[in-house]
Amino acid sequence: MEPPQTSTPNTIFSKPLFKIFFSLPFNSAMADGRISSSSKSNSLIHHPTNPKGGWNAAIFIIFVEFAERFAYQGLASNLIQYLTNVLNEPITQAAKDVNTWVGASSLFPLLGGFIADSYLGRFNTILFSSLIYLLGMIFLTLSVTALKHKFLFFLALYVLAIGDGGHKPCVQTFAADQFDEDTPEERDTKSSFFNWWYLGIVAGSTASVFVVIYLQDNVGWGVGLGVLSGVLGLALALFLLGIKRYRKEGPSGSPFTRLAQVFVAASRKWRVHSTHGLNNYCYEEEEHHEPHHLHAQSKIHTLLHTLQYRFLDKAAMIDEVDAKSKTRDPWRLCSVTQVEEVKLVLRLIPIWISCLMFTVVQSQVHTFFIKQGATMVRSIGPHFQIPPASLQGLVGVTILFAVPFYDRVFVPLARKFTGKASGITVLQRIGVGLFLSVLNMVVSAIVEAKRVGVAKEHGLIDDPKAVLPITIWWLLPQYMITGMSDAFTIVGLQELFYDQMPHSLRSLGAAAYISIVGVGSFLGNIVIVVVETITSRSGEKWLGDNINKAHLDYFYWVLAVLSAVNLGLYVWISMLYVYKQVDEGHHHHHTADHQGSDHKYRAGV
Repeated sequence: MEPPQTSTPNTIFSKPLFKIFFSLPFNSAMADGRISSSSKSNSLIHHPTNPKGGWNAAIFIIFVEFAERFAYQGLASNLIQYLTNVLNEPITQAAKDVNTWVGASSLFPLLGGFIADSYLGRFNTILFSSLIYLLGMIFLTLSVTALKHKFLFFLALYVLAIGDGGHKPCVQTFAADQFDEDTPEERDTKSSFFNWWYLGIVAGSTASVFVVIYLQDNVGWGVGLGVLSGVLGLALALFLLGIKRYRKEGPSGSPFTRLAQVFVAASRKWRVHSTHGLNNYCYEEEEHHEPHHLHAQSKIHTLLHTLQYRFLDKAAMIDEVDAKSKTRDPWRLCSVTQVEEVKLVLRLIPIWISCLMFTVVQSQVHTFFIKQGATMVRSIGPHFQIPPASLQGLVGVTILFAVPFYDRVFVPLARKFTGKASGITVLQRIGVGLFLSVLNMVVSAIVEAKRVGVAKEHGLIDDPKAVLPITIWWLLPQYMITGMSDAFTIVGLQELFYDQMPHSLRSLGAAAYISIVGVGSFLGNIVIVVVETITSRSGEKWLGDNINKAHLDYFYWVLAVLSAVNLGLYVWISMLYVYKQVDEGHHHHHTADHQGSDHKYRAGV
């Protein structure tokens, strides 16, 4: 069945798929060497109200993501066990292979987001990448059952990673696209959507940890991977089942060209004096077919002019050369909206940097938290012991309770005090999570000091393999705080990088959010190396193999201090942050800052 027509004309969804690659260059606003400011890539176009989209469409995509996370975590969380126990790789080599694969999986979303925004659109990118994802998982299943070849196993892993790279940055953005920003009811619902979206991710990941790992370890890898293939097939079927309900948006051309034009145009006019006369700025055209009038006004929603990064404003200023020209050179004169889109990206960079330390703290769940648990009493009854790594499931369980509590209790309560539909701003939400990450390291340091104290008290300080007479449930608070901080910061980052990115860069915005986790993990390795190097000079490593004699609690205190400093930096950055302002009318001769105090557009954290 052919996909339904989208409400936006001249997109790839109004054409058969085989015509996509032939029609794209001629659909681009840049095909004739000019750029129309009123093209879809240049402004925030209001979509006519229609019965498609909303929760009726988004719920399908949430279930799709539940299934995808179930499949991904079912493979990633236990991959090192297959490499060491089945392929007989040394632990160090297996760790390198896992890290390389995870790293590649984190980089492919940048490519997938670019392809979606520039060429295929999000719907088609999800569809094609899901097929690749499913084929990769089936290939992987065959490589451990019928084929049994190491090279084919790794080849299947990377085919799967390519599919995930197209799926991951687009599916969340596509789901959020189902809520119309220009409809007040749907706009207010979008913040709630991000809560339930992340709940679906966590539910899928948590269920996978308990179900798939058991099948892989106790039944067989062929059965475990076969289940994952079946789940991915179900996810693809669910995605296609909702095809008539989706709102779809086509590609908008290369977003990087659009960003580069602003910097080039501003640099070409560096000698031009800035002016506050807004009549000297280039605004939007009336319609696509209208001539490129320099001062023409748009009937569609555009971004308001702001006073940050004012050196870029010269790109939209009309000088004598521009005034004499009958057509607009996009590499010399850009629209105000185009300049403001570049400012949006620049504003997000400091936020991105200030959240890296958060992922350093969260990465402790997969490393030193597990080492602590391995030395503690893990018995439940006379015959069952909790695997130390299984406590990671507590993070997911905490989020499963925290997200509904936030959405149904915290937001309505906060709304009474702030008057905001979302209760608090998205930057405030992220800030709460950063504060909880500081608290997490403080609690972890105190618990570790208690654990080492028990080791000293019972004379077990020199025996790293000894089971100390202290229950593993002492670690429960730090796992729960990890889950609560995720519910605030991770969900907040997802919403921020969707809502505040330029319309034509939203898939790449999702990839940028994902990259915080990857880069933060590498930063965590750097912190560990620095701490080991400095402490080894005194002959006493804080992170030695014997954690009873090491000073893991000191390491946690270092992370707490670094996180506290980072929190202060984040608060300062967020106070300077100016949210995206969309002109809801037809007149653009004003700026966001001229409408009142600039502080009304800043987040209070």
